[in-house]
Amino acid sequence: MAAAPGRDPSRDRLAGYAAAAAIVLIWSGFIVVSRAGARGSLGPFDLVALRVAVSAAILLPVYLSRRLWRAPPGEALWLTLTAGIGYGVLAYSGFVSAPAAHGAVLLPGALPFSTALLAVVLLGERVTRARAFALALIAAGIAAVGWHGFAGDAQGAWRGDLLFLCASTAWALYTVLVRKWRWRAIDATATIAVLAAAAFLPIYALALPSRIADAPLAEVLFQGFYQGVLAVVVAGIAYTRAVETLGPLATTSITAIVPATAALAAWPILGEPLSALALGGVALVSLGMLAGVRASRTPAIPAARHAARRGS
Repeated sequence: MAAAPGRDPSRDRLAGYAAAAAIVLIWSGFIVVSRAGARGSLGPFDLVALRVAVSAAILLPVYLSRRLWRAPPGEALWLTLTAGIGYGVLAYSGFVSAPAAHGAVLLPGALPFSTALLAVVLLGERVTRARAFALALIAAGIAAVGWHGFAGDAQGAWRGDLLFLCASTAWALYTVLVRKWRWRAIDATATIAVLAAAAFLPIYALALPSRIADAPLAEVLFQGFYQGVLAVVVAGIAYTRAVETLGPLATTSITAIVPATAALAAWPILGEPLSALALGGVALVSLGMLAGVRASRTPAIPAARHAARRGS
């Protein structure tokens, strides 16, 4: 595969940071919008269906024009199962039982922890003392919000918390694999969108419970736009681009602000107040993820390895 000529590593990193900023904004809104959807007229499988159907409709021309069906089938399958189907099913199902604050902490909050473990195993990366300290803060925050789910005033929220942790692990595996296999952002996003729709929508239509026919049209259109366009197409490309240039550990650390902003936004928007314990969990996870940013020293990918890998 040919190298991309004239690549500037410093500009690549700047683009990676800009992509990470976009992720923070969209993911913060994703927490609140998904919880509102789960509390509204739509079921979790309806949200997954809207997510994959809208994103596939937008990205199918990309998939076809770049001939992404020629990608290694094993790699495409793993990316689809983790980020395309697994994350959506687990996350939206979690929002049925657990409040937005729990999703804010456990979805992006657990991500650097599970990503670090998988990066050690699959990429051979080292966990420095500074990063270990950051991960310890994150683990303490997860424990705090988990205790709130098991023993606090959020009855039954622990079920959603477990689903959030599984969803975060699925996304962490995607993060590491897309770095390991050197997938480009647009190629990975288009592949998982199209293959997830092809795999999930027939099962959804034939066998899964649905409330979409009875939901208000405005709610369906709004959730379809946010989940399919923003959360998959825009955030998916931005996230994979950040992983390309910054590396998985740095990228997942930059989402440091998401737990705090999403949990605090859910308070007035959704009317879900935070207990002192949950606030402590939000603070610990946010501090841990900020510390993870400082501990990140992953260099940008050299131009020769950063060249197009699919469809070129």
